[in-house]
Amino acid sequence: MLNILCVSRFYKGVDFIKSVKNEGHNAYLLTSTKLKDDPWPWESITDTYYMDEDEHGEWDMTNLVKGLAYTMRSLKFDILVSLDDFDVENTAHLREYFRINGMGETTARYFRDKLAMRLKARESSINVPAFTALFNDSDIVKFTEEVPTPWMIKPRGQASATGIQKIHSADELWEALNTLGEDRHKYLVERFAPGEVFHVDSLTFKGKVIFSRVSKYMSTPFEVAHGGGIFRSHTVAPKTEDESVLLKMNEDIMISFGMKFSASHTEFIKGQDGQYYFLETSSRVGGANLAEMVEAATGVNLWAEWAKIEIAAHTHGKYKLPKIKKDHAGILVSLSRYEDPDLSSFTDEEIVWRMDKKHHVGIIVSCKTQPRIIQLLNAYAERVKNEFHASLPAPNRPAN
Repeated sequence: MLNILCVSRFYKGVDFIKSVKNEGHNAYLLTSTKLKDDPWPWESITDTYYMDEDEHGEWDMTNLVKGLAYTMRSLKFDILVSLDDFDVENTAHLREYFRINGMGETTARYFRDKLAMRLKARESSINVPAFTALFNDSDIVKFTEEVPTPWMIKPRGQASATGIQKIHSADELWEALNTLGEDRHKYLVERFAPGEVFHVDSLTFKGKVIFSRVSKYMSTPFEVAHGGGIFRSHTVAPKTEDESVLLKMNEDIMISFGMKFSASHTEFIKGQDGQYYFLETSSRVGGANLAEMVEAATGVNLWAEWAKIEIAAHTHGKYKLPKIKKDHAGILVSLSRYEDPDLSSFTDEEIVWRMDKKHHVGIIVSCKTQPRIIQLLNAYAERVKNEFHASLPAPNRPAN
């Protein structure tokens, strides 16, 4: 029986924890004190450990190591898993410090640090938008002289569109960098590549991608985060150019980045020039309930299967995917101006999931044909905009 420590500063990964228990192993939870009243699957958790966050939402790693060292005097953890992007590097550090098998700090950076992943992708001949680190002034000047505007300043260690700025001139760039001050090194700048944004949600086992589904955002994450829009995504039709190119690029990234076993969520853009560019990747299940959308289309619960893969990898056992459906699915999520929005008027038979979260509207639809999915998402977006939608300023969480 394995002891698996699940690490997360956010409430997520419920199905991962349940899967660990269902497979006959012990699931332990390490999370923030502020999440102690969230509806974790307590019946599947053997024990829980809490850490207080500082003003930046971070844990004191020195105290965390001390606390874990004390716990491990009487309890040995076999597997450490980060359930969220923000804990990937910390969990990798803990693995290396306590010599626990799994992704180490060097590989973890490729799935967390946007600069590291771009450098590795370029080194591996994977197409990326032009970029530069913000360490050296002359490198920045060269970038502004050679790369046309607009540009994007991106935090190296944030998830999704958090903390991104769109820049239209060299003067504006230097003003933004002066504002960042001594934190400038925590960011990068890259060419803004307008186009269609896709994501590939995958499972990897023994260094081989064994499952992937390509999907397309109907509004980019940046537009949603910074424009107060409505989040929508849908699965891509099979045997299209988009699917074949992105499946191959995703496999190339997993191989070159050293992925051995995990779930992953990787984003790409198809530029207006017709080329496909790698944007970013992560060694976890995609957020914004995309896992539920993938499950609606394929029958594959990414959280549950990820847990089984971790167990099989550490026990040198076998792993077999469940039977895969070939349906289509789409998701819509929006903030709501109502605390408990009433979605009873949405009655289409294609609806397979509704979000149960205060001040949120969320719907997943699934059927055999992609055009019907897009039709429903467009119709729902208009209704939600008129009847429920609310927006908040984009979060400005400090870069790690």
